[in-house]
Amino acid sequence: MFNAIVRGSLANRLFVLIGAAVIVVYGLLTLRSLPVDVFPDLNRPTVTLITEAEGLAPEEVELLVTFPVETAMNGMPGVTRVRSVSGVGLSIVYIEFDWSTEIYRARQQVSERLQLVREQLPTNVSAQMGPISSIMGEIMLIAMSSDDARPMELRELADFTVRPQLLTVAGVSQVIPIGGEVRQYRVIPDPRKMATLDVGFDAIEKAIQKFGSNTGGGFVDLKDREYLIRNIARTTKIEDLGNLVVAYRDGQVISLGQVAKVDYAARTKRGDAGFNGKPAVILAVQKQPNADTVTITKQIEAMLPELQRVMPGSIHVTDIQFRQATFIETSIANVKRVMIEALVVVAIVLFAFLLNWQTTAISLIAIPLSVLTTVIVFQVLGLSINTMTLGGLAIAIGALVDDAVVDVENIYRRLGQHRAAGDRDKRRIIDVVAAASIEVRSGILYATAIIVLVFLPLFALSGIEGRLFTPLGIAFIVSILASMLVSMTVTPVLAYWLLPGMAQPAEHETFVVRALKNVQKRGLAWCLDRPAFVIGLPSVAVIAAIYAGTLLPRTFLPSFNEGTVLVSLILQPGISLMESDRIGRLAEKLVAEVPEVKSVGRRTGRAELDEHAEGVHSSELDLDLKPTSRSREAVLADIRNRLAVLPASISVGQPISHRLDHMLSGVRAQIALKIYGDDYDTLRSLAAQLETRLKGVRGITDLQTEKQVRIPQLQVRVDYDKAKRYGLNPNDITSALETLSNGRVVSQIVDQSKRFDVVLRLSDEDRSTRALGEMLLESPAGRIPLNAVAEVVETDGPNQILRENGRRRIAVFANTDGSDLARIVDDIRREVAAAKFPQGYFTSLEGQFQAREEASQLIAVLSLVSLALIFVVLYTRYQSGVLALIIMGNVPLALIGSVAALWIAGQPFSVASAIGFITLAGIATRNGILKISHYINLVLFEGETFGRKMIIRGTLERLTPVLMTSLAASIALLPLMIGADEPGKEILSPVAVTIFGGLVSATLLDGFLTPVLFLLFGRKPLERLTSAEREKVHAEAF
Repeated sequence: MFNAIVRGSLANRLFVLIGAAVIVVYGLLTLRSLPVDVFPDLNRPTVTLITEAEGLAPEEVELLVTFPVETAMNGMPGVTRVRSVSGVGLSIVYIEFDWSTEIYRARQQVSERLQLVREQLPTNVSAQMGPISSIMGEIMLIAMSSDDARPMELRELADFTVRPQLLTVAGVSQVIPIGGEVRQYRVIPDPRKMATLDVGFDAIEKAIQKFGSNTGGGFVDLKDREYLIRNIARTTKIEDLGNLVVAYRDGQVISLGQVAKVDYAARTKRGDAGFNGKPAVILAVQKQPNADTVTITKQIEAMLPELQRVMPGSIHVTDIQFRQATFIETSIANVKRVMIEALVVVAIVLFAFLLNWQTTAISLIAIPLSVLTTVIVFQVLGLSINTMTLGGLAIAIGALVDDAVVDVENIYRRLGQHRAAGDRDKRRIIDVVAAASIEVRSGILYATAIIVLVFLPLFALSGIEGRLFTPLGIAFIVSILASMLVSMTVTPVLAYWLLPGMAQPAEHETFVVRALKNVQKRGLAWCLDRPAFVIGLPSVAVIAAIYAGTLLPRTFLPSFNEGTVLVSLILQPGISLMESDRIGRLAEKLVAEVPEVKSVGRRTGRAELDEHAEGVHSSELDLDLKPTSRSREAVLADIRNRLAVLPASISVGQPISHRLDHMLSGVRAQIALKIYGDDYDTLRSLAAQLETRLKGVRGITDLQTEKQVRIPQLQVRVDYDKAKRYGLNPNDITSALETLSNGRVVSQIVDQSKRFDVVLRLSDEDRSTRALGEMLLESPAGRIPLNAVAEVVETDGPNQILRENGRRRIAVFANTDGSDLARIVDDIRREVAAAKFPQGYFTSLEGQFQAREEASQLIAVLSLVSLALIFVVLYTRYQSGVLALIIMGNVPLALIGSVAALWIAGQPFSVASAIGFITLAGIATRNGILKISHYINLVLFEGETFGRKMIIRGTLERLTPVLMTSLAASIALLPLMIGADEPGKEILSPVAVTIFGGLVSATLLDGFLTPVLFLLFGRKPLERLTSAEREKVHAEAF
């Protein structure tokens, strides 16, 4: 079939070139329309349920809300973990599904289960599903600030002007504002005035309930026309609210303003924000999965100047604190530059060997054609342009010319022989070109098949590593297959048109080729006389490399260089929002003194729409950095040192890295030691003990325990006997307290597109321990003070309760200083094993290392399967286990250089390095296939006999294509290896280092070891093969 493709392409030359031109044009158009992102889709199917239960303590939230929801969600098909946080008036439940689950199906299942649990929840409490958002989280943080505007005005503009406009941008899933003050109409009853005027709380609540609302009056026909009747009572004036009638006695009106204070007030908030040390409103823009971050960002940036024009006074809305698109653009630009540099390097290598533009150009044309074909496949498969897909192409660039180089070199050599033969060779030029291309076709096909086989483990990876590296594998395989197709179609056609017309095709060799052949000939003669040494030395080197490989530091993935730093500032729970905000502003000023920091944005506590249950003791500082001569580690150390003076736990990381950690373990740190049990205080005690133990582990930074502590509470404990004495039911008392102490939204005022709550609530002065006790309650026995039926005591309780898979849990977590992650994890496991736990309490160590361990085990097992399949393919082709093993000997040879390269580059062994080894196994076997196939062809078709002379001739004739392909593939990786910590190169650099080192060692050693092994063990397999082929009517080239 493949021979027919070559002959058919040469017979339809114009059609082939037109087809290639169409692919180029369509590929370029497709390239412009593909979405651009920093990474492939890394979203684990997760559904978030948010339940607001204002005023409830964490214990009540856990018991009444979280537990019923958790119970309903456990046991659903595909659910791998259910996590929850019960905080003050808030429950958040995360339902995590298996990676293969379709997110919309998962949401449908959750929605069905939610319907069953709604009736178990408290009155007026309902769970809501969060929107489908990307794991990349916030793609932009926009700061709104002003020198003179009031916080309430700033927040209104954010909520009702800026946010709705941002939500109109396609691809935006949510915009979460934090900071400023949300306006409310606040009614604060005065119990003393109410008692004097004999007005009850029920009368006030009833008067407010329908305030400011319009009603419909139906239709009426008048004078042959239909009129719509509207009953207008809507108002936005605070005076109208104060003049509401709450009672009418003896012809006298008692208005709301006589028994209560009526005014605008800020909604009770659990979070605040700042920008460069000043109060601000920060809008966090989240995107939908698979949306194009760069496109969304550009649309928002185009919208902001228009919004700025309608902003009053000195309000700024164009300050962008965080812009993920910058990281994406830098990463993609870096990888694109790598590809261009690699293309130039490959061109130089090819020209140095061939020394003419025709053969170089024919070989190089395979790169753009293969890349653009791959881009078209990306569109079909729904893939985006990201660092991993581009990285697959960047790694493949050197290999993309391999098939074309082998093809062109053989055609070039055979045309020279055809010219030298003169009249003795009667074949037409087109037949010579076809025969020369078909001669090497078998070797190219089997080498390509092996490269595809070695990538199979990549597609079996699950979890984040599978999502990350599968697109790289797709890009590599598709581009390699495309290059093979190009070598069978476009390459022979161009060779037919360009090579025969050259002045002296293949009649002289370049200086570089002559010098290399001379070295190869002498070295080969020396090696063939000393087979024991030639086999023994690499064997010892392989054993040494395996041992050295076990000593390499291990990690999951290299750290990213996002250009942004995320600092978590955790104060002692129980602190007020005002004090937490003050310390947060101080932290802003401290980090702003770091020379690399361009701007600082801060978010303290939790925004109203946020899916994270952060208390007011928690702050996040987003630092935008500018590049300087200092290393990233030095800058992070400087930030930690400056913040060390604050009474807080500090954790320094990067936005995307933190979110990946949170997705893997539920904790925003690289390592999370979770302790499970039932008793809150026992969990805290065990966590403190383990934290003390872990302080001695070398390589740990930012070690801290989750802030699950006891905070002050005022508890009102109802006395059932006393309540009965006054004719009250306990629920009447708690219901009245909920309305007055916690506050209740009793109405809503609509002002065009704006909506404001009308809230009934006691003043802070009337909510103290003493004032609550003296508060008057309505009872059948008359008004009585609360302390007549209940006790008000000061005590404490948990600030939040975390649960996972049905058990309470607390976590001790930490980051690493970049040293050996596997060693650190082993040390932690030893410390945990030495600790003693009460019955029913246990631990679980989670984080990035889990993904690395699982991936490493799977890759190891499947790599053995791949090697077995490679052996089967080679055995099928050569009908000899000996020849198959000789060819596969290149794989351990490659291991020598790979391990050496990782040690020299100071790179740890990671999943990225493992992918490099996989890629290398396929590329390295190509050299052996080309040599062994040529030895067989010399005996079959050119009258050679088995021996030193044939082996030396075959090795020298294959030297040029072998060296060209290996050098092109390895040197093309140099741009990826230089500046390894640049954005976009962090994950790809270890892959490049591994392949580069392995190709160097495999190519150098294969040039001498394979011929020696073939001379020692190849005679019998060759004789069997040649006798079998000669019995056929038409022998086929190998």
